[in-house]
Amino acid sequence: MTTQNFDVVVVGGGAAGLSAALMLGRSRRSVLVLDAGEPRNAPAAGVHGLLGHEGTPPGELLRAGRAEVEAYGVVVRAARASAATRDDTGFVVTLDDGTPGDGTTVHARRIVLTTGVVDQLPDVPGLAARWGHDVLHCPYCHGWEVRDKKIVVLATGPMAVHQALLFRQLSADVTVVLHEQPPLADEQAEELAAIGVRVVAEEVAEVVAENDVLTGVTLRSGQVVAAEAVVVASRPVARPDLLADLGLETAELPGNMGTHVPADAMGVTAAPGVWAAGNLVDPFAQVGASAAAGAKAGAMINADLAAAEAREAVQRRRALHAEPAR
Repeated sequence: MTTQNFDVVVVGGGAAGLSAALMLGRSRRSVLVLDAGEPRNAPAAGVHGLLGHEGTPPGELLRAGRAEVEAYGVVVRAARASAATRDDTGFVVTLDDGTPGDGTTVHARRIVLTTGVVDQLPDVPGLAARWGHDVLHCPYCHGWEVRDKKIVVLATGPMAVHQALLFRQLSADVTVVLHEQPPLADEQAEELAAIGVRVVAEEVAEVVAENDVLTGVTLRSGQVVAAEAVVVASRPVARPDLLADLGLETAELPGNMGTHVPADAMGVTAAPGVWAAGNLVDPFAQVGASAAAGAKAGAMINADLAAAEAREAVQRRRALHAEPAR
């Protein structure tokens, strides 16, 4: 077992993690970023809503980010953090890069968790295969790309009407299929009818595509509702990496909408010395918001370390100048 020492280990190599590493690297901190290579937005063709990078493929954005942080001495490693233990000066983190043999351990004074979430989808045949292409969840991430198309909102929870209202802004052809949901409240049904959104009170049996092009959804009755895009609310679930080891727990979002790791506005978690940022904290944050949260957490960690180093310097000085015992 070999051990390297870092000021900070960032667990997660997405927008939040790399932004935290950038702030820390520019502050001359020694930083290791662990990237398991499982970005949430990998199926998407482009990143949207990020000023200056509109439409950039997710992989290209991450490659550029890795190059930027490495220019400041940050080490980026393709590995997963498999375990962590606390010691007197920080944390010992065990890495797993998928190769046989003993794992490598590194020491970190602070940890940033930016491991994100996994999107759980309804168990509807054909749905998951098209996720991130023409099965969508966010009008701001993908709405422009399906403007003026036939859009079916697959209702799986309390966000369905909200999604229908937003996608109606982008297309005049929007249908809500209630699937396994109860009938809409009278006020909701009236609002959708008033803006021209159709409502079908039936369960979806299958999402149908021909020649890799979405064509519609088949209902249990056999009826097919034509669709060029399907909107569904995923249930984002926080990745569990290191949470139990660090004494952290996930919390449920309202309305059974998913789980996350609670943290304050600066990214501080309930575990001393551990910060969190990005979709792990806010599953509904887009890339820009996740990057901003990571940058803020990185700056706060640098400030925390600087304050700790000043206190330690005072203690050493006092010890050096202490009068000898009589």
